[in-house]
Amino acid sequence: MRFVAIKSEAQQASALVFRTRDLLVRQRTQLINAIRGHLTEYGWVAPKGPSHVAVLGDLLDGDMGSSLPEAARPMFRTMLDLLEVLNGKIGELDKEIAQRAREDAIAKRLMTIPGVGPITATAIAALAPPPESFTKGRDFAAWLGLAPRQLSTGGKQKLGSITKMGERTLRRLLIIGCSAVVLQASKRGAPAGSWLEQMMARKPRMLVTVALANKTARIIWALLLKQEEYKAPVAVAA
Repeated sequence: MRFVAIKSEAQQASALVFRTRDLLVRQRTQLINAIRGHLTEYGWVAPKGPSHVAVLGDLLDGDMGSSLPEAARPMFRTMLDLLEVLNGKIGELDKEIAQRAREDAIAKRLMTIPGVGPITATAIAALAPPPESFTKGRDFAAWLGLAPRQLSTGGKQKLGSITKMGERTLRRLLIIGCSAVVLQASKRGAPAGSWLEQMMARKPRMLVTVALANKTARIIWALLLKQEEYKAPVAVAA
């Protein structure tokens, strides 16, 4: 039986920062989807992403605003104003998290890992249990919901999709960070002979992203346990 380590008040406060940010980000996403959906009803298709929706405020004063019903314009303005407030609050929390990352020794150590930025590093320091709680890195990856399902049929073992049964916030942050790493590698090329290059040569990009998140989770566990910084492996040419 694995027991959950009791967190200090400082750790609980740090965790609350990320829970609050995660809540605001979800609310922002819902609001953006609502704005895009309602604009589509009037024949306007807004590009995806917060940065694109933010410019709709200027368009409301132009051709788009004149084409909307009079009763609809103030509703869109209300939603855009609320979106601006959410962006401001999220920005404030991002600054606080960045400050915590600069002051926390664990976060600074984790940020040496590719794909792990200030938000992910400080979230792990605040939300993850002690590394001694897990026997191996795979157990930590499973706790995050990044381990593949074990499927058995006819005496044969087969790996399925990830379980998604663990810590949702950390799993999402790791996948976002690894997605950026894979995107950069697809544009600039991965190191010759590296694990990432071999995976990208034979697997879809999304599958590579999840596999890299799983690999990163194991590296995080090892660094937390050994209290070391990340050292990039030397690529061996095939």
